[in-house]
Amino acid sequence: MGRLGRMDVHQQETDAAEQRLSTRGTVASVSCNDVYSFSKPVRDEIVLIAGLGVAGDVHAGLTVRHRSRVAVDPDQPNLRQVHLIRAELHDEVNEAGYDVPAGGLGENVTTTGIDLLALPVGTVLRFGPAPDAALAGLDRSPATHTELVGPPGGASAVVAAAARASLDAPTAEAVAALAACIQAEQPAGQTAEPTAGSIIERNPAGTDTGHPGADRASDARPAIVVTGLRNPCQQINHYRPGLLKRVLGREPDGSVSRRAGVMAVVLRGGPVRPGAEIHVELPPPPHRPLDRV
Repeated sequence: MGRLGRMDVHQQETDAAEQRLSTRGTVASVSCNDVYSFSKPVRDEIVLIAGLGVAGDVHAGLTVRHRSRVAVDPDQPNLRQVHLIRAELHDEVNEAGYDVPAGGLGENVTTTGIDLLALPVGTVLRFGPAPDAALAGLDRSPATHTELVGPPGGASAVVAAAARASLDAPTAEAVAALAACIQAEQPAGQTAEPTAGSIIERNPAGTDTGHPGADRASDARPAIVVTGLRNPCQQINHYRPGLLKRVLGREPDGSVSRRAGVMAVVLRGGPVRPGAEIHVELPPPPHRPLDRV
């Protein structure tokens, strides 16, 4: 089956999954580490930095920080700033006899109630309760907090880094989705920085691919853009022998099934704590299934 045929099948599967998809979940745990290690210790709080990742985490950066990716091409954009895994996966593998606690697989955010793998590319996840509609017009930007200041342009800097690199198809699609999300965050009547706009303009229909709904420029909640899937590797078997087969396999159609969580870029910075609400905002259709990044 050709790529287009596989995309049609995946689109049908994604559409069916989205009908079952919850639009709200909860943060079960948060983790980070300032040194390279497979697992990450659980924290009381992590702080997201727009365009960079988790404050103090070894994988924070504009360009790739995972050592396997750095070895191949250190100039690739970092679409893996935040790693999320469903707590339900932990429950599943623990029942099968594997001891995998929160942070055990190296994730930054452990979630409950959301089928992360069914999310399409470009889904926005916002942390915390929805802002009061009466306050929606107020300037509630967190940028005045110096500890949350990331690179100039925030997430647009990741798009700019992508423009300087040679991208494969999944990465290019994820960057385009990220650029569309950045555009959707702009106040009414404004456009994103040129580095992001140059990719947004590649939309062949010439239409706004941003998320529909109310003006999101006034929503100061920490937010991330889901870019793709983690690609499970042999390190998982080194951590727990035999565990890799639980998170990497083949679907009946022969496609690869990657279940070790999703990756994201930080759109808006701020603190994230266990117990925080997670609100799901799907991108406009057509939706593209997540691929490895």
